[in-house]
Amino acid sequence: MISTAEPSIAPATAPLALDLIRKYSVPGPRYTSYPPATQFTANLPALRLEEAIAEDNAAGAGPVSLYFHLPFCESRCWFCGCNTVITRRRGAAVEYLDDLAKEIRLTAAMVDRRRPVTQVHLGGGTPTFLTPDDLRRLGGLIHETFTVAPGAEFSVEIDPRRVTEEHVSALSAIGANRASLGVQDTDPAVQRAIHRLQPPEMNRRAFAWLRAAGFGSINVDLIFGLPLQAADGFARTIDDVLALEPDRLSVFSYAHVPWIKPAQRIFEDRAQLPTAEEKLAMFATAHAKLTGAGLVDIGLDHFARPDDTLAVAQRAGTLHRNFQGYTTQAGASLYAFGISSISATETTYRQNHKGIAEWRAALTSGRLPVERGLRLSPEDRRRRVIIMRLMCDRRLDHVALTQELGLDFPRTYAAELAGLEDMRADGLVQLTPHSVEVTPAGVPLLRVIAMRFDPLFTAGPGRHAQAI
Repeated sequence: MISTAEPSIAPATAPLALDLIRKYSVPGPRYTSYPPATQFTANLPALRLEEAIAEDNAAGAGPVSLYFHLPFCESRCWFCGCNTVITRRRGAAVEYLDDLAKEIRLTAAMVDRRRPVTQVHLGGGTPTFLTPDDLRRLGGLIHETFTVAPGAEFSVEIDPRRVTEEHVSALSAIGANRASLGVQDTDPAVQRAIHRLQPPEMNRRAFAWLRAAGFGSINVDLIFGLPLQAADGFARTIDDVLALEPDRLSVFSYAHVPWIKPAQRIFEDRAQLPTAEEKLAMFATAHAKLTGAGLVDIGLDHFARPDDTLAVAQRAGTLHRNFQGYTTQAGASLYAFGISSISATETTYRQNHKGIAEWRAALTSGRLPVERGLRLSPEDRRRRVIIMRLMCDRRLDHVALTQELGLDFPRTYAAELAGLEDMRADGLVQLTPHSVEVTPAGVPLLRVIAMRFDPLFTAGPGRHAQAI
């Protein structure tokens, strides 16, 4: 049965309203969580975060999602905003796995084993920095300590420059069935500018191995706004990638955050970054080519083929959003492992130490390696529901939210609804007595619309990357 959320989904070929994007695009959260991670605190005793696992178990035998951060890379891509460890020493991964095993067992001992794991994600860094034997060891730990459901979604991030057929075989053996390949751009000049040389043959080879191993969904990551990029060149990148026939694409806006990632300052020194107008032209080009090729605009930077589970979930109104972006696993508690990873239960978020030394020291002492986190207030949880529904369904149903939140939604949030009037006048949303509907023109600005329901949002330089 199709959800009432479906009418708000933009047609695949809806053109972008570039003037409105220029007007409204400002720096803001991506809302992979609410409240966003900028609100986390280091006052751990007051948060009682370990109690959250017991609370989570007591809430019922709901599903579990597992995330493992494998941070190692052989070389640094200068655009990268991830928490990585740059090394060529393979022994570093073995040592990391030793400590990861401690964290897995500490956490698994607290989680009800009857709860099914419906989603596993290996992120990085570069998970394929690990050897095939290392990956088999990690897979063994996962299956030994948790109850992985038959048919669980098991995804892995892959660097086509570092993967081998043996890696793919090992990943398949431990249950991986989805992959996400980092491509970014296929132009050799752009690749040299970002310190990531990746000939097209590497991408084709990785796709062939993954398809042969039975991977049911392959995603490709692209980035626009990188040095030396322009709309015509990015159009060629889109064509190159579409020729590989991926099931999903993530087309990210480059987040220039040199105050967090100093390596990005090299782009400023060389004056190579595209202007805001050039960046917008790339976004428009990507959107037109991908929707023109029949892919569904899931929201923000995600596109999927109509038969992909992400597109199916969007049509059914069951799409969800977590720290890995859009997902089909609504209602799953997220338990994350490794440096900087973030776990999420109904009432709390907790983030691990970002440095290996601090993370390792906590595990050596038998403690969960948590650095900061947040215990959500009842109002935080209500606003999380509202923002999630906007980000995933592109609409707010007043009756449904009144029932779910246990309050009169349009009366309680009358000020926020009234605050959408300028967006209504510009055609980004439609306001009725019963709903807020995001129009096709408003879809690229979902996170900006969501900000109107975020009382914690603080504008200003150095807090968030530009929305587009």
